[in-house]
Amino acid sequence: MTGIKKKLFFWALSLTDDFEHDKKYSTIDSIKLNIADKLIFSKWRAALGGNVLSIATGAAACPAKIARVFSAAGVTITEGYGLTETSPVLTLNHYTGGCNKIGTVGVPLDCVEILIDESDGTYNPGEGEILAAGPNIMLGYYKQPEQTAEVFKIINGKQYFKTGDIGMWVDGPNKRKYLKITDRKKELLKTSGGKYVAPAPIESKLKEDFLIEQVMVVGDSKKFVSALIVPAEEALKMWCSENEIQWSSLSDIIKNEKVLNRYQQAIDNINKNFSHIEQIKKFILTANTWEAVRADGTESELTPTMKLKRRVILTKYAREIEKMYV
Repeated sequence: MTGIKKKLFFWALSLTDDFEHDKKYSTIDSIKLNIADKLIFSKWRAALGGNVLSIATGAAACPAKIARVFSAAGVTITEGYGLTETSPVLTLNHYTGGCNKIGTVGVPLDCVEILIDESDGTYNPGEGEILAAGPNIMLGYYKQPEQTAEVFKIINGKQYFKTGDIGMWVDGPNKRKYLKITDRKKELLKTSGGKYVAPAPIESKLKEDFLIEQVMVVGDSKKFVSALIVPAEEALKMWCSENEIQWSSLSDIIKNEKVLNRYQQAIDNINKNFSHIEQIKKFILTANTWEAVRADGTESELTPTMKLKRRVILTKYAREIEKMYV
């Protein structure tokens, strides 16, 4: 898009920045949203067939910005959470009844009990491993009693499943508590200074930038936190064209000083949302997209549900990562 169409598109997007499902809008803001709906959002719904009212999402975190944009456009995003071992849903944001809080995975199902185990002492107050109990929880891993014993914890005589995810309760609509997942227990980074860093919230925030396709935060046993970034190639091509940068190939363009400065701006913008120890100090751009299945037969960088295989990525980019800490 160019000219007025492009300006209208980004104007419409800007109206969704503070969208919340239970928010009461002023008359002027309501008029603006109605105009944006008629000119922009209605075309999105038509492109999806005209009948899509809601999209349920899980497996990996949905960036809050994406949830706000689509929900404001009339396609409500309902993010949920669960595991294979929990058959599978534990919590869910609802389509109706006002029970939907963006940035969370919703409220527990009626048959499910969720606890936040703060006994580890590693995390912030109110934050800890998510434990679950209910009739949907598995009995155990087949013929693996030791592994089964490791994933259950007895509290006050009741057995809870240890999900391995870190989370906390936050206030939401209808005076209910909503579960917010902050990271995976095994994915927490511990810097050489002994500070713990949760990479997932940083990665999720970075991926809100339209020039970033994939990202992984690194820094375990290192002095500071860094990032591996896979650019969004088509978006970067468009940005280069607008900024009069000659495109040759992705592998060449990621060495361009102006391009590197643009990504540094993205880093600087998201760093404002995190503490000093969590802020990204250095980054590397890579032209190799991470895949769930690799055509060349080598080990893939993503799981079938598109989660990062951190061990694989760390191994493949070991040399590049070390250069950031020289």
